Amino acid sequence: MGQTVRAAVDAAVDLELVAAVDQEGLTIDSLTDARAQVAVDFTVAASALENARWCSANDVHAVIGTSGLSDRDIAELGELFEASEANAVLAANFAIGAVLMMHFAALASPHFETAEIIEIHHDTKVDAPSGTAIRTAELMSQRSNDWNPDPTNDTSVVPGSRGGAGPGGIPIHSLRIRGAVANQEVVLGTTGQTLTIRHDTTDRSAFMPGVLLAVREVANRPGLTLGLEPLLGL
Repeated sequence: MGQTVRAAVDAAVDLELVAAVDQEGLTIDSLTDARAQVAVDFTVAASALENARWCSANDVHAVIGTSGLSDRDIAELGELFEASEANAVLAANFAIGAVLMMHFAALASPHFETAEIIEIHHDTKVDAPSGTAIRTAELMSQRSNDWNPDPTNDTSVVPGSRGGAGPGGIPIHSLRIRGAVANQEVVLGTTGQTLTIRHDTTDRSAFMPGVLLAVREVANRPGLTLGLEPLLGL
């Protein structure tokens, strides 16, 4: 993902790549010498939190696409960037189609009584469920009643086969499949009908328009912005 971000920034005529940080190369402190204005982070949760702390302390805007951050971590990020001259954008998914999928699922949720989420990612993804699935369930639950299923209907022969209860009790099923990139399907149901909203990512380049949008906009968004929705006017 970092290599794809690097290529996208290099190709953007209005942006300049001044440093690339990784485990075996430059450290984050090199961003000071490079006079970086925005740092893009696609690492792991523990590293992303440490990197964000550094950015807030050194007045470097942060665009964070790392998933697995806890509610406590996000609350800390909010406090850090509220007190900093720098801002941050934290998004569960930078694919604009995925953001619209989440938005459409939230709009539909008050009109249905049941819903489940199936998300598919590559087999090296370290967290499950995905940040996108969790965020989708959060958005749906904000617009509708409790989605907790009737436990008396659970006749699972294999424990866990009904998925895990996400925000609002919406079941989330996580698949980790070699060859996949990122896919999510939201299935909503009510009497006599179902509605399926699905987004498929076939290449990591799908995330780049959203990443570049956040890089260009983060300086204009005080504090911590959650999701691409505000940047897209949703």
